[in-house]
Amino acid sequence: MKPILEVKKMTMDFGGLRAIDNVDLSIEKGQIVALIGPNGAGKTTFFNCITGIYTPTSGDVYISPHGKSDRQKERINGLKPNIVTRKGLARTFQNIRLFTSMTVLENVMIGCHAITKAGIMGAIFRGSAAKAEEQLIVEKSYAILEKIGLAKYVNELAINLPYGAQRRLEIARALATDPFLLLLDEPAAGMNPQETQELDDLILKIRDTEGISILLIEHDMKLVMSLSEKIYVVDYGRKIGEGTPEEIRNNPVVIKAYLGEEIDA
Repeated sequence: MKPILEVKKMTMDFGGLRAIDNVDLSIEKGQIVALIGPNGAGKTTFFNCITGIYTPTSGDVYISPHGKSDRQKERINGLKPNIVTRKGLARTFQNIRLFTSMTVLENVMIGCHAITKAGIMGAIFRGSAAKAEEQLIVEKSYAILEKIGLAKYVNELAINLPYGAQRRLEIARALATDPFLLLLDEPAAGMNPQETQELDDLILKIRDTEGISILLIEHDMKLVMSLSEKIYVVDYGRKIGEGTPEEIRNNPVVIKAYLGEEIDA
């Protein structure tokens, strides 16, 4: 099986600062992979390079949605974020970025509009084709909310949702773009233990029932160790370890980088 995402020798410079230094990473279809490291290690910058927010200074980012052959491999460096999304990569952010004055359903519909033919303008002017597509978007968005466990909030303003539900709504909106790879940037940040367990179950459900691969950045090591099949560790922009949870748990270089933090909590 070929990787569905393959990052080769990625480097990202900001002036004289090297935020990412020659990092390799790959994900196979159906995998849950974690990218971990201390604060300021370059994890979110790495996500930004993959999803088109930044163009890497050097290196390559390849996607192969079906992971079957090198002939399907496509280089996506420098593509705009909306194009990257259309190609099947969706993400969430460290800080919740919902449209708080819109309903839960409308937030998911925004994700659908990112990949529709009519787009936002078609929805505004509402020709016959746009109306038909809009009805399909409503149905699709509600179905996603049912899968995520948020259907009961369908007409609630996003700002009124409990914190954990807001996090889940961000994931629902990302799923509305029909990704083959979902990138989650600290999805458990600020969650209580019950919410974190629900998130753990949700990520597994997305992988197992939707066939979507997952790449996550996370500081909750219990979540990382329980979910991930493979873990990459970065520190000061450099990759210092990769392997299974057990290999990472016992890697002395990784332990040192965390300055004695419990990485197997």
